[in-house]
Amino acid sequence: MSEIPDGFEVPKNEAPHIRPSASLVATRDGADGIEILFCHRVPQMPSFPDFWAFPGGGVTRFDRAAAEALPGFSNDDKGAGLACLMREMVEEVGWAPASNKIIEVNPEIRAKVVIDGKNWHPLAEVGSLPSDTSRFNLITIRTTPPLSPMRFANQFFHLHDPSPPEPTLPDGRSEFDEMCWLTPDAALTAWNKSEMRIPPPQITLLRDLISAIKEATNGSIGDAVSILATNPPKGGHRIEFAPGVECIPVPTNTLPPATHTNCYILGNPGGEHVVVDPAPHTDAGLEFLKQKIRVAENAGGNIVATIFTHRHLDHIGNLKEISKIYQAPIWASAETLEVIPYSDDNRALVDGDEFTLSGEKWHVLDTPGHCPGHICLSGEVGMISGDMAVMVGTILVPPNDGDMAQYIASLEKIRDLAPPMLFPSHGPLSPVPERLLNHYITHRRARHARVLDAVNAGINEISMIADYAYGDTPDAHPVLKVDQTLSHLLTHERNGNVRQSQGNWHLAD
Repeated sequence: MSEIPDGFEVPKNEAPHIRPSASLVATRDGADGIEILFCHRVPQMPSFPDFWAFPGGGVTRFDRAAAEALPGFSNDDKGAGLACLMREMVEEVGWAPASNKIIEVNPEIRAKVVIDGKNWHPLAEVGSLPSDTSRFNLITIRTTPPLSPMRFANQFFHLHDPSPPEPTLPDGRSEFDEMCWLTPDAALTAWNKSEMRIPPPQITLLRDLISAIKEATNGSIGDAVSILATNPPKGGHRIEFAPGVECIPVPTNTLPPATHTNCYILGNPGGEHVVVDPAPHTDAGLEFLKQKIRVAENAGGNIVATIFTHRHLDHIGNLKEISKIYQAPIWASAETLEVIPYSDDNRALVDGDEFTLSGEKWHVLDTPGHCPGHICLSGEVGMISGDMAVMVGTILVPPNDGDMAQYIASLEKIRDLAPPMLFPSHGPLSPVPERLLNHYITHRRARHARVLDAVNAGINEISMIADYAYGDTPDAHPVLKVDQTLSHLLTHERNGNVRQSQGNWHLAD
């Protein structure tokens, strides 16, 4: 059972170009030990708004040109990453690396770089901006997982200054609005309590740093960084969208531009876990799931249930093979259980059901429309939202399996609950759900109205109704827009607005 309509050939997705980027792990000596600089991203940022992150950014052509020309830089990705980082340091926090300390940048010189990043290179070349590379250490490189169509190979560089100048925000527009210094333990504790949002790769790096500092002689940050750089932790890094929410992107035959379905392991390490939407059908996907399950089990975890958000094939994997990886009862709506082999252990979930993992309550929400029996899981940290809304691409409402009116009502139901984050089945997390959900609701209501307007204007043939309704989206795929137009028409028919006669559509009598 699939949401993809007949006649639509899923295009072969080319692997996205992985772009280089760099981040600065800046540390200083604090009263309670080593402290790391965190910067708060403004709510208007397209990615990770309202998150605390490290300074940094994407490598540009002029960063590479600077690295090739300036002394002390290597002519490779590392050199370009360092040039990028020094430019970003000037722009974002007002710093420049001198030979033995971090210095505060003259405001007039800083303003030139803020206005145009290309100015960093000539200012560094003439000595107006120090650009000493000797004290930077490359800790690790982390690549954006394939759940996102925009991917980065991010170099995390460390720079320590016992007592650096206080960072400052630039005049005018900035991607940050606040900065603070925290010990790694304090930052991780704040994240675990959902008091502080931190992007997934930085959470795993914090954990790695904490372990390395304990291992280092006298807790030396230099030794800790050296340990991580020369002997990085083995195994794949966890993708943790929030405390107790690990994302496992599994390759599936799903609607482009998505290429993966997000399986989730809920629950803290060493406790009880629920696996949501284990979707793998391929050997590679099954092996990936197996690795993640073994990590959870080896940490003392226990899989108590498998939950499916709905019954589409890109969410329910090869159950026979998955049962060889782990065994647990299946919890799902009655509609979803209809397509799953019967077991006395299976449990039919209904709206309002609850379960608890590591002290956190999760609530079952009935959210039909995309598919009969579609459910979401709501917790304090956010909502596992299935196929309700995504940050990349769109969501289809299959005419033979969905209901547009129910779908819009379910979107409104989720929005009114005001979840702090959405953890969707495809693509990256949604850190501002209200913004995303309002976009979906407004968009679908407008399309619904345009379909009825078309029929009211005497347009009867479905392809012509689709052309009218999608007049604002000329690049829409012809098969998909007819498919979704039919979904709108069937909902209008159920509501008594239109009728079908000999394959054409008319206003109801």
